[in-house]
Amino acid sequence: MTVGSKASLGQVLEIMGDRRLLKRIGVIGGGQLAWMMAIAAKQLGLALVVQAANKDEPAAAASDRMVIGEIDDFAATRAIAQMSDAITFENEFVNLKQLAELERVGVKFLPTLEMLGMLVDKYTQRQHLKKNHIPTPNFLSISDESDLLEAAQILGYPSVLKARRHGYDGKGTSIVKSESELLIAWEAMGKAPALLEAYVNFKAELAVMVARSESGARAIYPVVETQQVDQVCRRTIAPARVAPEVTIRAEAIAKNIVSSLNLVGIFGIELFLSGDDEVSVNEIAPRTHNSGHYTIEACPTSQFAQLLRVVSGMPLGDTHMTSPVAIMVNLLGYEISNSTYNSKRQQIAQIPNTFLHWYGKLNSKPGRKLGHATVLADDYAEAEAIADRIEQIWYE
Repeated sequence: MTVGSKASLGQVLEIMGDRRLLKRIGVIGGGQLAWMMAIAAKQLGLALVVQAANKDEPAAAASDRMVIGEIDDFAATRAIAQMSDAITFENEFVNLKQLAELERVGVKFLPTLEMLGMLVDKYTQRQHLKKNHIPTPNFLSISDESDLLEAAQILGYPSVLKARRHGYDGKGTSIVKSESELLIAWEAMGKAPALLEAYVNFKAELAVMVARSESGARAIYPVVETQQVDQVCRRTIAPARVAPEVTIRAEAIAKNIVSSLNLVGIFGIELFLSGDDEVSVNEIAPRTHNSGHYTIEACPTSQFAQLLRVVSGMPLGDTHMTSPVAIMVNLLGYEISNSTYNSKRQQIAQIPNTFLHWYGKLNSKPGRKLGHATVLADDYAEAEAIADRIEQIWYE
């Protein structure tokens, strides 16, 4: 069997009308996003082939087949390509040049490598937003100290310094209030290619998950509110507590992004809401996203099932909320430990209308995402009271 052949190893085809559904999906990355994808794959009757860094990663035990290899291990990716009808991503920080070799011989990637390459670079991402008249903070490219200081003079302080690549959960991002802080932050990121953004004095951070199929069909999830602590998401509140016109603008932006850029897959759109209710794009994640975890319990089609539907060629699923309110609480590491936190997990799991997801990671460190709990409730007050209780148990 050769990479790029029409029939992959163990391929199963199903006929729906005149459409052939891809049945074996490869995913690069073996963390919690791939783990939740593996659970959704079983519910959809799909097989998931995972490229995981080691056998202890969350998705390793849940997947149908696994290949051990770091995210840039070309031999491992080539192996899952031989076993898959199409490949998607848990982590976007892949070696695009290596993957292009597989694409040239017929391996299908969704999102496409061209679009992934544009989105993983924050500067090119911003350029595409600006070109398509999608609101985003003012920004300038940084390649040397001269660029850095000139950009700061134009944008002023405070401003936001971001590494162009490999930034997430606050890593590679610094809010700077003076020239000295700017120079220190740039030194700390190894003087890597960066961009400097105008600081947005937002009153809330919003997010929305949106999927788009190869046919151009779109499915959009409710706009949510995200609450950050130390630039890591602590809670997601669905739906967002905003005026209807804000929801309409956020949804229009999300639809515009995926359609104007011809994106295929599922995308997490992070947004700023300013004091005068203007909405602008912070970042685009080209994959399933923390802000969409609530969809597992609160929507007929989870974000993980939706991505698999796109990649396999199934029709897009229903995205409306089945509960009036949902709050997702991230269970973040707060110490260096190898504890499984059984007592805390048992207490949380016993709370009514609460759904615990434990990722099975073997060690904890501050800020690491170890699991999450989703609360379903009839109103925000009830949901927030339960979320408070979960955090009291978890963080004591």
